[in-house]
Amino acid sequence: MNTLNSEAFVVFGQHILWSDMVGNLFGLAALALGWRRSIWTWPVQFLAGLILFGAFYGHLTGSAGKQAVVMIVALYGWWQWQRGKGRGEDGHIAVRFATWRERAVMVAAAAAGTVAVALLFTAYPTLSWDPWPDAYIFVGTVVAMYAQARGMVEFWFAWLLVDVVGVPLNFANGYAFSGFVYVIYGALVLWGMRDWWLRSRQTARPTLEGAPA
Repeated sequence: MNTLNSEAFVVFGQHILWSDMVGNLFGLAALALGWRRSIWTWPVQFLAGLILFGAFYGHLTGSAGKQAVVMIVALYGWWQWQRGKGRGEDGHIAVRFATWRERAVMVAAAAAGTVAVALLFTAYPTLSWDPWPDAYIFVGTVVAMYAQARGMVEFWFAWLLVDVVGVPLNFANGYAFSGFVYVIYGALVLWGMRDWWLRSRQTARPTLEGAPA
């Protein structure tokens, strides 16, 4: 795995690692596939997590552990979308806005999860270089992936909140490529949010009795 952690190139004084570049490119592809509601978003996300897990294992235990959780959530997402396959009129997963109860549960889980993970990172400093922001990004990513797995438009809002902290944190800690990718994530998130938002309105639109299908 030393090759994965070696330097790929330098741009604007930032040292780009192979693992950082390859793993995040797969993550970017997974987000684009999620926008298109392609079930392939999940195996690509799993592969991204696997690459980063291999790069971090034995070197950054906490980061490797986080990627393991991401892979588990990716498997859950694959299972959910397989179950929901065909629910939409176009054969893809149907999307919707979460209920207020679902939103409350996700917000509460995100808050409690961030505190719990940050305290864990603080107690074991080798797990993270910046416990609170790192915990926020990690838990936010898991919540976003869960919302995506359930076909919720709020998935995109969760990603935006992750981006707000993820961009400066990655640049500050030397993961320049991750920082650049998070900027691109932001653009994709805005486009994806618009697409899912419009589709959710189409899904929710009632069909008048006797109207042509």
